[in-house]
Amino acid sequence: MIDSPHYIEVALPLPLRRSFTYQYDLSEPAVLGARVRVPFGQRQLVGIITQLNVAAPSTFEAKSVLAQLDTTAVWKAELWQLLNWASDYYQHSLGDVFANALPILLRQGKPIGYAPVTYYELAQDAPSASDTALDRAPKQKQLLGLLRQGRVSAAQLKQAQISTTVSSAACDKGWVRRIEERPELNAEQHWQMALSEEPLAVNQEQAVALSAIKQISGHASFLLEGVTGSGKTEVYLQAIEHVLAAGRQVLVLVPEIGLTMQTIKRFRQRFDVPVEVLHSNLNDTERLHAWLNSRSNRAGIVIGTRSAIFTPFADLGMIVVDEEHDLSYKQQDGFRYHARDIAIKRAQLLDIPIILGSATPALETLNNAVNQRFHWLQLTQRAGVAESVEHELIDLKGLPMQAGLSEPLLQQIEQELSKHNQVLLFLNRRGFAPALMCHECGWIAQCKRCDAYYTLHQAQRRLHCHHCDSQRPVPKQCEQCGSTHLISHGVGTEQLEDFLNQRFPEHSVLRIDRDSTRRKGELDAHLKSASEHKHHILVGTQMLAKGHHFPNVTLVALLDVDGALYSADFRAPERLAQLFTQVSGRAGRAHKRGRVVLQTHHPEHDLVQDLLNNGYQHFALTALAERQATALPPFKHWALVRAESTDKAQVVEALNHMAACLPEVAGVMGVGPIPALMEKRAGRYRYQWILQTTSRKQRYQVVKYLLSQWENLSILNRIRWSLDIDPQDFT
Repeated sequence: MIDSPHYIEVALPLPLRRSFTYQYDLSEPAVLGARVRVPFGQRQLVGIITQLNVAAPSTFEAKSVLAQLDTTAVWKAELWQLLNWASDYYQHSLGDVFANALPILLRQGKPIGYAPVTYYELAQDAPSASDTALDRAPKQKQLLGLLRQGRVSAAQLKQAQISTTVSSAACDKGWVRRIEERPELNAEQHWQMALSEEPLAVNQEQAVALSAIKQISGHASFLLEGVTGSGKTEVYLQAIEHVLAAGRQVLVLVPEIGLTMQTIKRFRQRFDVPVEVLHSNLNDTERLHAWLNSRSNRAGIVIGTRSAIFTPFADLGMIVVDEEHDLSYKQQDGFRYHARDIAIKRAQLLDIPIILGSATPALETLNNAVNQRFHWLQLTQRAGVAESVEHELIDLKGLPMQAGLSEPLLQQIEQELSKHNQVLLFLNRRGFAPALMCHECGWIAQCKRCDAYYTLHQAQRRLHCHHCDSQRPVPKQCEQCGSTHLISHGVGTEQLEDFLNQRFPEHSVLRIDRDSTRRKGELDAHLKSASEHKHHILVGTQMLAKGHHFPNVTLVALLDVDGALYSADFRAPERLAQLFTQVSGRAGRAHKRGRVVLQTHHPEHDLVQDLLNNGYQHFALTALAERQATALPPFKHWALVRAESTDKAQVVEALNHMAACLPEVAGVMGVGPIPALMEKRAGRYRYQWILQTTSRKQRYQVVKYLLSQWENLSILNRIRWSLDIDPQDFT
């Protein structure tokens, strides 16, 4: 008797919001949550089994599974539940969500396991330490000296600057044995909590915050709002110590790679436990090993950027989200999730505490604290001997400018440098100048593919569009009138650096932006040299605004923020307030008094005056009241449809068809189509349509209905479109 075929459902890494039925006729039993390799058209894809023993399809003949790649489920029940919830909440393809949660090697179908580790050890025929023949081969002598202390891994040899050529030569001579071992996969604990240094003394506010965190068992969401330099990290460390002492693991999220190394250093100085790191600069094997170490409990602490929220843990006991307000936590393409919100949901599912820390909480987070959905812990004083910073406005109207610097600011820079202090100048425009202009007719070099001007990069003599990445040489003459009198217009970090080198030749200037930190390790090296006072003037973009500790910086200046004061984006005031407060926090972090200078043509602006006189929290609470009065998030719940096409009329028509599907329901409103803040980008016209509802549940139901209707719109096959739940960016 022939067994009847079995059928399974498989989620594939495709944008389609559905799973696929396959026949399963392999000898080993199918496992829910395991990876399988299946045929899909002319390709083979790796997917995840989502359902067993489904009914045979009646309208087509199901293809057979080629291979089951795992004998057990990839994720434990908690993470499986979280990923299914994320797919549902963000109305995104489950297969794509699964793919985002896997290291690249596992997406490609590689086995779940460690790569072999290469070790070297002394052989019996190795020469003795007194053998004088080794004096002519110093590297081999160094190698043998290391191996006499015990076997050494290939990574340790690399760290000791001993090349594979040296070790291979020693192996060929029979002096050294090369061994490969593959670490076993198991869930045994390989670490115990121990302190490398004693905790710092805490002030009363820090002690109250720690007491509140430690006394709650089970799930609780804490907003730790602390002014810059108030000792939030020390609160994290002492709260984490409590969790590690119980033998449980901790996940720490940071917004950017630039903060990762600094955070790792602090944590490794405090705790003698394995610390794993997850960020985009790791190679595929390093990322898989960190993922496995967390999963098998070889790591006590995992520190990572946005995608680390999907890391599997053997026993996760706490989540910390540092700088929780940061836009970097929101994925802006593909699976558009917010790591902070996913972290809160994961903490709920695991019944563990989560700490959201920031000097400038997002208005959504602050609203949850005001309404007592989060425990609101406040640190209002700077820790240790650090004093509050002074604020000063410079009205630029009528003042002569040099490379974006007014004379009063230049005098202050000179004063601080004469005292051997550091100065930090913030300008959020990289390159030499934001535009290249003809002095005769006013023509400006504009990107033909975007509604944007080219940025001039003087060092490379190139024009570069930072929106579509197109580049071209600097023209020799005006394309409109033929004049050769072309001048730069505006100021970028490159021009500012050149001017400061000329104005202060005896002082070292360090520029930190995306152009100066392209190579691996450059950002860490620059930040290290800055904190060690090897440079006197620091020039940077937004990369310098977040969380960095420069103890010798006493003067911070924001050179140009006027554009953000009148932006069309309703979130622009919040972002500017956060940026101003974060940049201000780089001044006076140690025993030296700090000063923050803001250059503006609009010193009377309400936002500027509110921040200077009342601080971020007063601004944020006022902004929340305004959002409520104008029915904006977080008091309304938005979904954003972005659409683009090379044909402007086509994209507008498509969005009109999509909007026409909206049912007439109380509390539901559609807005658009409206052009994006940058209408044309990379040769494509970009329009948006906004869905606004009174509750998340209502939004979920309406979007679910709309997606089913949009499947029938053939015009959508001729445009690119995407859905963004809780959108953060409208550019």
